[in-house]
Amino acid sequence: MKNSFVVFFVFVFFLNLNAKADEGMWLPSLVGKLNIQKMNSIGCNLTAEQIYSINHSSLKDAVVALDRGSCTAELISADGLLLTNHHCGFGEIQAHSSVQHDYLKDGFWAMKREEELSNPGKTVTFLISMEDVTEQVMKEVTDSMDENTRITKIREAGAKIEKEAKGETGYETRVRSLFESNKYFLFVSQTFNDIRLVGAPPQSIGKFGGETDNWMWPRHTGDFSMFRVYCGPDGKPAEYSKDNVPYHPKHFLPISLKGVEKNSFSMVMGYPGTTTRYRTSNEVKYTMDVVNEIRITARESKLNIIRDFMATSQKARIQYASKFARSSNYYKYSIGQNKGLTALNVIGKKQAIENDFLKWVNEKPERKAKYGSALDSINAAFKSREEKIAFQYAREALLSGAEIFAFTAEASSLYEALKGNDKTKIDAAAEELRSSLGEYFKDYDANTDQKVAGALLKLYATKVNPRYIPGFFQEIGSKYKGNFDAYAQKLFEKSIFADQAKLESFLNKPSRKALDKDMAFNAMRSIFITLNVISQDLGNTTDGLDKARRLFVAGLNEMNKDKSVYPDANSTMRLTYGIVDGYVPHDATYYDYFTTLKGYEEKGIPGDVDFDFPQKLVDMYKAKDFGQYADKDGTLHTCFTSNNDITGGNSGSPVINGDGELIGIAFDGNWEAMSGDIAFEPELQKCINVDIRFVLWTIDKFAGASHLIDEMKLIR
Repeated sequence: MKNSFVVFFVFVFFLNLNAKADEGMWLPSLVGKLNIQKMNSIGCNLTAEQIYSINHSSLKDAVVALDRGSCTAELISADGLLLTNHHCGFGEIQAHSSVQHDYLKDGFWAMKREEELSNPGKTVTFLISMEDVTEQVMKEVTDSMDENTRITKIREAGAKIEKEAKGETGYETRVRSLFESNKYFLFVSQTFNDIRLVGAPPQSIGKFGGETDNWMWPRHTGDFSMFRVYCGPDGKPAEYSKDNVPYHPKHFLPISLKGVEKNSFSMVMGYPGTTTRYRTSNEVKYTMDVVNEIRITARESKLNIIRDFMATSQKARIQYASKFARSSNYYKYSIGQNKGLTALNVIGKKQAIENDFLKWVNEKPERKAKYGSALDSINAAFKSREEKIAFQYAREALLSGAEIFAFTAEASSLYEALKGNDKTKIDAAAEELRSSLGEYFKDYDANTDQKVAGALLKLYATKVNPRYIPGFFQEIGSKYKGNFDAYAQKLFEKSIFADQAKLESFLNKPSRKALDKDMAFNAMRSIFITLNVISQDLGNTTDGLDKARRLFVAGLNEMNKDKSVYPDANSTMRLTYGIVDGYVPHDATYYDYFTTLKGYEEKGIPGDVDFDFPQKLVDMYKAKDFGQYADKDGTLHTCFTSNNDITGGNSGSPVINGDGELIGIAFDGNWEAMSGDIAFEPELQKCINVDIRFVLWTIDKFAGASHLIDEMKLIR
């Protein structure tokens, strides 16, 4: 979406500095210095060079960021075969589905290379190298500088480093801050954008358990999908072409058929999105009371409307499957996180850390001079809440509420071109908008969006300070007597943006007058005027927050200088290590570390939205038709848990044993430790993984796509 309004509002804090083997999202380039000895002591047989190397092939060369870090994937063949989660490929599976070819329900398997499906916009990014460049970045930065000058100097130094590193390589280069801008690393990467869908199991395997089992253990979900990376004949990234060839990676992961044992070593490499473990007690309270509660309230209303529509037909289910999944995932996450943060007394624990920090600061005058105001400045930024509440409701109820407002914003460039009366620009802007119509309206139901608009506009009006109410709400109050549903009905009846035929007709002969009269376009402009007011007020109330966070984290690290610490996740490659094991979720209950195919029969409910299952799978279970993928106990293991430290973005990450072999795919965390993004809980936090043998069994025995198995290197 194109618009002039950008809000980047991030609050971060606290890290449990007593790092254990199972805690920490570590930079692979520092594993040799910080972690390898401990990893070796719990079962890792690899060297640091085998994990991360810039001179030789290593594990890092087989692990990629999918779609710029929204998920992770791994190479499993010399011909660019890629493995990730089903939910990471869900959008593509849904996009290729229709009533005639329902790949969500039936699955999809390309039995020949020519049958693999292209996916415009999907990307795979390889890490080439990472390097600590803090000294170069900070060379001209002094403590006496004001923040604006400091930021300018850092940006200038970072841009110079990026330019020099890029040279003529064609690589992407980016300097990223770590530890709240106390450290800086240069990341060099290469992105491929001809990524083709190879295979996916039916939703009754790939999403078995649905929203009911999401974030839960035990699980029996075959959460995987398969893609292939293509490149030009020269081996370099290229746009889609029939002349492109499968990419040959520097390294791909061999696959273990040996299974996993309790307490065996496990390692996850991937691209975790965001953690905020340097968050203060006040910031945690804000996350719980404002961010999570608003997300829960708004999304519950939206999800109920979408759920009702999806139940009306097969077409409706396909149209909104991906949208529902995206929205519901963090709806449930927010509920679980609030419960976890409360149960684990995270606020109290962070207050204790803050007290220790203040005691340490006050021991020496120079510490007090440097770090003494950090906590007070952070706390001051959260005294005013009205603009923050408005920001969160604007995100959930306006920007991510009804689709029509975000979609209408895409006409902003056309409107500007019409104001300038430049025919060339008008034609270009109209064509750009026209090119998106097919994809947008394919998965859009105006009546459903109308209901969402009425419900969420009303919610926004009742929850937000009047200062942050968009101007068009006055019309709803006067002309429609506060009836938001009536207003939404009229808007969808009149607006060209609610109907593909009307919009196409307009684009054939666009006019500024038509946009000026359009209810949706005017509502969108009013929304963005309000968002700018919110943004300005946020800037006023959070002035100095970045500096305070930087100083607080610097002080914490200085206070704990004898301990190995790791930075918050920020969508750059990280490594976590630990062991395979079960856990005790609550009194008198123990969860074993693995599940088997038996769970499908026990949980299965024919025709149920979450627990439907393929009859073929049940028949094969009863016949014990597991082939070479059976465990030594004779059963087919489906999923297992490990204590690897993961978060969003790690979905699809490879779970690797001590010999560098693939044993599973990470796909979820557990309900009892939803606090993990803010504070790691060593006794409860688990990484839920699909067993690689269940993946291979599904490909080979269930789907009959044995040609894909033939590509892989299996270790027995």
